[in-house]
Amino acid sequence: MPVTAPSDRRFRRAHVKPARHRRQWPARIARSVRAGLVVVVVAGGGYYAAHAAVEARALTVTTIRIRGTHHLAEGEVLALVDGLRGQHILTVDLRDWRERLLASPWVGDAALRRVLPSTIEIVVQERQPMALARFGGDLYLMDDDGRVIDEYGPNYAALDLPIVDGLADAAAGRAPEIDPLRAQLAARAIAEIAARPDVLARVSQIDVRNPHDAVVALDSDTAVLHVGEERFLERLQTYFGLAEALRARVPDIAYVDLRFADRVYVRPASGSRRASSRPAAEPDRH
Repeated sequence: MPVTAPSDRRFRRAHVKPARHRRQWPARIARSVRAGLVVVVVAGGGYYAAHAAVEARALTVTTIRIRGTHHLAEGEVLALVDGLRGQHILTVDLRDWRERLLASPWVGDAALRRVLPSTIEIVVQERQPMALARFGGDLYLMDDDGRVIDEYGPNYAALDLPIVDGLADAAAGRAPEIDPLRAQLAARAIAEIAARPDVLARVSQIDVRNPHDAVVALDSDTAVLHVGEERFLERLQTYFGLAEALRARVPDIAYVDLRFADRVYVRPASGSRRASSRPAAEPDRH
C-alpha cells in the first residue's frame, strides 16, 4: 500500500525559470544597425556644427555705437578701431581697442562695453581745449593739463580761446618741448579766470615765459598785466576797478604789476620812470 508523506507548508519550492536562449541577430542586420547609428551620430554632429556656426555669426560684432564726441568726428573714432567689426563679441579683448583709442590726442578717456548679440558701444571723453599754444608762427590747441591736442586750423575757427606764449624755448631744427611748469601756470590761470566767462572773454594772450609770473594782455588794452602765479582772477578784477584812475595818472601804460597785495606798480610806455599807486577803491569782484 502506498504511503504518502505529509506536506510541510514551511517548505517552498524554488521557482526556477528555464534559461532563455539568447537570440542571435543575423550579421546583415547587425551591420545595418551599426551603419544607422553612425548616420545618426554624423547627422547630429552636423546639426550642432551648423547651429554653432549660426550662433557664431549672431555673436559677431556688426554695429559700433559712439557717444561723447564733440570735436572728433564719428569717422575718426571708427578709423581708430578699424578691424573691430567682425570680431567675436564674447572673446574680443576690449582693453586692446581702448588703448588704440587713447592713442588719439583728442581722447582723454574711453570706455567700451558689449551689447549682445552684436554691438559694441564706445563712450569717449574728449580733452577740452582751453587755449591756443603758440610756437613761432604755428598755433596748437592745448588742453587743461597743458598738453597739445591738435594743430589749429579753419575747422576750429569757432573756438574763441586765448593765445599762450612762452610754453617752450625755441630750438632750431627741433620740435618744441613744452616746459611743464609753464604749462601748469597757464592751465591754472585759465582755469581760474574761466570761472568768470566775461573776464576770460577779455583775455587775449598770456605769456608764461617766467613760470612764476603770468603776463596777461587784454583785448582793446595796450597795457600788459603781471598777475604772478596765484589769485589771477582777483588781480584782473583789481585792475578793472583801477584802470580808469590809472589812465588818468598815466595815459600811456606799458605794464601794470599786480603781484603785490597793497600796491600796484605802473610803468609808462614812454619813459623809464615807474609809478605806483595804492588802490583808490575796493576792486569790483562781482
